[in-house]
Amino acid sequence: MKLDIASLLEAYRSGTLQPVDVIAEVYRRIRARGERPIWIHLVPEEQALERARNLDPFRGGLPLFGIPFAIKDNIDLAGIPTTAACPDYAYVPEQSATVVERLIAAGAIPIGKTNLDQFATGLVGTRSPYGACSSVFDERFISGGSSSGSAVAVAADLVSFALGTDTAGSGRVPAAFNELVGLKPSRGALSTVGVVPACRSLDCVSILTHTCAGAGHVFKAARGFDPKDPWSRSPGQRRFWPETGFRFGVPDAKWLRFFGDDSAPMLFEASAARLEAQGGTRVEFDYEPFSDAARLLYSGPWVAERLAAIRQFAAAHAESLYPVTAQIILKAASLTAVNTFEAIYRLAELARQTQREWDRMDFMLLPTAGNCYTHEQIAEQPIAHNTDLGYYTNFVNLLDLAAVAIPAGRRANGMPFGVTLIGPAWSDEALLATAESVRRRYCPIGYVPLAVCGAHLSGMPLNHQLTDAGSFLLEATNTSPEYRLYALAGGPIAKPGLVLSSEGGRAIEVEVWAVPETTFGPFVAAVPPPLAIGTCRLESDREVKSFVCEPIGLEGATQITHFGGWRAYRKSASS
Repeated sequence: MKLDIASLLEAYRSGTLQPVDVIAEVYRRIRARGERPIWIHLVPEEQALERARNLDPFRGGLPLFGIPFAIKDNIDLAGIPTTAACPDYAYVPEQSATVVERLIAAGAIPIGKTNLDQFATGLVGTRSPYGACSSVFDERFISGGSSSGSAVAVAADLVSFALGTDTAGSGRVPAAFNELVGLKPSRGALSTVGVVPACRSLDCVSILTHTCAGAGHVFKAARGFDPKDPWSRSPGQRRFWPETGFRFGVPDAKWLRFFGDDSAPMLFEASAARLEAQGGTRVEFDYEPFSDAARLLYSGPWVAERLAAIRQFAAAHAESLYPVTAQIILKAASLTAVNTFEAIYRLAELARQTQREWDRMDFMLLPTAGNCYTHEQIAEQPIAHNTDLGYYTNFVNLLDLAAVAIPAGRRANGMPFGVTLIGPAWSDEALLATAESVRRRYCPIGYVPLAVCGAHLSGMPLNHQLTDAGSFLLEATNTSPEYRLYALAGGPIAKPGLVLSSEGGRAIEVEVWAVPETTFGPFVAAVPPPLAIGTCRLESDREVKSFVCEPIGLEGATQITHFGGWRAYRKSASS
């Protein structure tokens, strides 16, 4: 059962599923996986089932009819404790947050409250007494934070979407590390009434889901002015740009930083090439004022807002704070009003400088995070690596911008890489539309889509043959479930063979690359036997050209189908 929003709504319309079936399956999956560390509190199953039974099937206009969702545990859900990942802080709200009320009114069904970096302070997902979340792709790597549990709940297919919060990147970084879409709306677009503040003047409720269309669907149901929220805003002039002929900015090379990740630069370049192929014009811009603004968030007085949010609690229960969280927040007690005004003046100067750059571009394209760290690396340098993760995210709310994080391929170690489209306030819909066109994996005229499953994957030894040919990555996906994969004999470079099979097959991990027609012929001519270029069917039922293997190549080969892909096999072989 697919839990993405579009699939569920279609199943409800056709009558093949009922909300009670979906909710029962959600709780079965949660029991099978275990509650910790993803969940802090679950809605009692019978209560969720009752909500599903009470949905009126004749009210077909409910935009989120029967859609299960998760809520970051710094956002109130009536009758369920809010902890902000601090047990001693817990309280039971009588009323749900405004944004939660709107989603429930739209037909969505809350499942529970998810783990987070305590008091939403961190981009790592490890700062919680309820346990540290890991990426669904590799438990050695962090999930990203602070909306860690929300991201993993969606990526693990336990809910259709989740609410997070995003003050410094907390909804975008975990989206990148779990191959999700993360929408950080314009400030004030979604009400923050019923949200435990981090930096009240900057906080945003974020949306994590599998698709840009899904994020837009949730955003439309949840948005709206809230007179009870002093930070709520009616939409300003909505920003749009043409479908082709748009200008997107990328930092000049000296400001692009990947913090030791060798495969990320190529993946970022592939995303830029994809936008160019869609008719966009790349503009290099000066990232320095944005970077300077990013540093203000934690080195300036905005840290004092985090202390202001919990000042009385922190004074009485300092020992209840997670150690790294306490180290960050409590230092704000030494900041003065003079420091605050100096930082406000500096931010105004930087905002004016950035406007010159915005005059040259419609939106910017950035890596969501330069690198993805292991739990071990975060334990060794918890603050330094957290700072690295905020290099491309921390300035966005300070400068009143909107952002959409989307998947953009896989690193050589198999972990996802993501990029973020960032635009002026109220460009949310334009960003989602552009990001959706990128996520559709559009292969432009003059290019041939080619599926690769082995040594040509991102970060693998022969990937340079694709990039040398002017190719760019379209998508990381799977074949349909009727293929076998073999590790071929010989060398010197290890290669797999992909074979269509009438039995014993499964979906195999592949990447689809757009290869220019002008270089496709020479590329194919260089493919050595027993490999050849044929056709394979993807999980979406689309057929594309792909590497396949001649039967003679299977002599002496080892079947590795059960690994589900070449990366997983190579990882196993090297461990």
